[in-house]
Amino acid sequence: MVDQKTIVFFPEAAFGPALNSVAIAQICRELGHKPVFVADMSFEGVFADYDLEERLIHMSEPMDAAAASQYWLDFIASHLPHFRTSPYDQISTYVKACWEAIVETAVWAEKELPQTLAEIKPDLICIDNVVLFPAATRYGCPWVRIISCSENEIPDPDIPPHLSGCGENDRECFERYTARFKEVMKPVHDRFNAFLKECGHEPYPLGEFFETSPYLNLMLYPGPVKFKRRNPLDPERFQYLEGCIRQDKPYEIPKFKTNEDKPLLYITYGSLGTSDFDLFQRMIEVLGRLPYRALVHVGDFIDKYDDPPPNVQIASWFPQPSLLPQVDAFIHHGGNNSFNEGLYFGKPALIMPYCWDGHDNATRIQETGHGLKLDRYEWTDDEFAGAIERLLTDAAMHERLAATSAHMQAADGRRKAARLLDGLLERHG
Repeated sequence: MVDQKTIVFFPEAAFGPALNSVAIAQICRELGHKPVFVADMSFEGVFADYDLEERLIHMSEPMDAAAASQYWLDFIASHLPHFRTSPYDQISTYVKACWEAIVETAVWAEKELPQTLAEIKPDLICIDNVVLFPAATRYGCPWVRIISCSENEIPDPDIPPHLSGCGENDRECFERYTARFKEVMKPVHDRFNAFLKECGHEPYPLGEFFETSPYLNLMLYPGPVKFKRRNPLDPERFQYLEGCIRQDKPYEIPKFKTNEDKPLLYITYGSLGTSDFDLFQRMIEVLGRLPYRALVHVGDFIDKYDDPPPNVQIASWFPQPSLLPQVDAFIHHGGNNSFNEGLYFGKPALIMPYCWDGHDNATRIQETGHGLKLDRYEWTDDEFAGAIERLLTDAAMHERLAATSAHMQAADGRRKAARLLDGLLERHG
């Protein structure tokens, strides 16, 4: 029998990191440990749906449900125009706004996180975030950093800067993006360093908001698409999980009114991307004229849609890990969950990015031959249809995907992560 330990999982308030941590926690529980999720108030019920304990804290100024909903709607509306711009231009708009909000989550969490951890009494803390939470790293037990975003969240001179969308060998793009990022982000970084000083923590160099763990760092990125670093990561502290796929509810493909014998497509742009109603409407109209079936994730905006074409079905949510093995091609925004899950199940992907690490993953999937990249807005009906046809017919791409899928499934990242955490607990018991 395993000596039961309490493992706190502390993901940022985003579904990608949250659900990746769920995947690891499910196996930690199988091993006999007690996972506890500490998360923002807005994630109430997300972990309970997987029968996992959750402790909620305020990571922003408290507001009632109606005010929180309106704040989110206003935030989305204000940034929709920015999703049409380049990763470079987004630095001063969406990226800066996100980092300002992220820093504020760290400041707010410090009000409740120390007491919450004292009540839970964890033996290990796993943090999946891009910013330091001082209370978590100074609690007194080992802590692990989970990097569920793109691998380049851990920088290296020879790989593209995080969020840049640069090609692997485009050094001019590297330098231009990095210089602009540091220029725009300096006021945000100064604010963060002032907070760190209040907490008794040393300041970070400009452009850095977190550090790697001295104990263990878990990277979800799969080997067949990872970058070649100038400075290799120490395997004693850095482990690639080759993806990390949670177990979700079973899903049965519904019947379609037409095209029942045609290839099945799945389209999702994540929870944030569903707000782009006009884009979804256009895409659904085009899909209605193509010889396929399509399932389209439209989030909380489902009531805005009229009846879709007979070969298209929409829903607010799909259990993605259960659906993906049954589809023929995958169209998505490039979020790291979708990126990894598509590769894990060997599905050819068309990535149409609009923000954050979607830009990096879209570039990477195309330059490694695992899928295609297409501008989110600047496409013709023929370009969209042609990209889908290539996903379905490119034999070399399918062979490469099959090999990558076999590699990732053999690694079983969530079990590897749980074993590594179990080993760390044994060493630091």
